[in-house]
Amino acid sequence: MAGDKATKEKLLESAKREFLEKGYMKASLRTICKNAGVTTGALYFFFQGKGDLLRELVEEPLKGLTALIRQHFAEEMERGIGVVSLETDRQDIDAAKEVVRFLYRHYDVCLLLLTKSQGSEYENVVSRFADYGEEHYRMLTAEAARGCGVPALDGYLVHWMSYMQINAFVHLLIHEPDVEKALGYIEQVVVYLVSGWNGLLQTGGAVQDPADDREKRRKP
Repeated sequence: MAGDKATKEKLLESAKREFLEKGYMKASLRTICKNAGVTTGALYFFFQGKGDLLRELVEEPLKGLTALIRQHFAEEMERGIGVVSLETDRQDIDAAKEVVRFLYRHYDVCLLLLTKSQGSEYENVVSRFADYGEEHYRMLTAEAARGCGVPALDGYLVHWMSYMQINAFVHLLIHEPDVEKALGYIEQVVVYLVSGWNGLLQTGGAVQDPADDREKRRKP
């Protein structure tokens, strides 16, 4: 049993290296087996193929990340944002940092999932997270708009901002390998994003024409 476990781990480690180097589509099962020092027969004893190898590598971290984000969204809905303030909620920063720490604890696997999974069942994972975020922010901003007495934000605007938010984490993971620097950057990014959301909610997404403002100042 110990030998079987060691062989399986060698295959997974070899697959991870191959996927990261070449991407899922171009990865070779033959190369994976060769670098693991096993035959293709040994691979098929444990896995059905490339898809199964990738699933074994990413599924648990993906579930953990999903649970973390769901927990934050649930807490955010419970708190509500009926009163808009330009002061960033410390809970938002702490939640973002928790996500960053999780991503960097599983750095190779998350990088593989986000940048090298084209052609697999996970190739649209960024869009899946953005869509889930969009659903959440539609409800949250609708509640906030009611509290502020402004129209609800345009659906496309919420869609766009949700993708911006997800891509902030993706860009950080791809371009900043140092977790401590990443934690510093994400705090600044959250301040920027929350200020953007709040600015939109204060006006219902409308941009005031400067001519209107000048006209108001001229009136007695």
